[in-house]
Amino acid sequence: MTRNVYIISGPCGVGKSTITKGIAHKLEKAVLVEGDLLSAMFVGETQPAWEEKLSVVWLNLSSLTKNFLLKGYDVVIDYVVEEELEWFSKELHHSGVDVTLHYYILRADPEVLVERITKRGDTDMIPRSLELLHQLENKEENAHYLFDTTNKEPIVIIEEIARNITDYYP
Repeated sequence: MTRNVYIISGPCGVGKSTITKGIAHKLEKAVLVEGDLLSAMFVGETQPAWEEKLSVVWLNLSSLTKNFLLKGYDVVIDYVVEEELEWFSKELHHSGVDVTLHYYILRADPEVLVERITKRGDTDMIPRSLELLHQLENKEENAHYLFDTTNKEPIVIIEEIARNITDYYP
């Protein structure tokens, strides 16, 4: 039986957490893996460099995903994907499970991101969110996976994604 992995990426304020929770709840047998929770596991006075932290988070995303797939679960991942998609896809295809990888990059107009982030009280995240939006939108290979959330309610986004699941073919 084919298992499914859904990766929902995008900058802060675009709705990743809300959308991934909604998608996961629509699936029959699924788990939601939040990359930010894995990243938050690093505690203590001495923190690793960002590159090392990111590498460990992706290794753990891969391990968790493969373990859940082997037990018959579909996996929904909430995390920003920058350069890791091809590596992650190869990891999944060596898992011993028939996997279909579905990938979406949520985006919103910059002023909408600023408004959403400001409402959350995370204004220090605005510059990084806008930088990431620009980076993700301007990568030619991302064009097919961009999904605009600007003027849409979360329930509409969840329904549209559920009806129009996009596969990732590395």
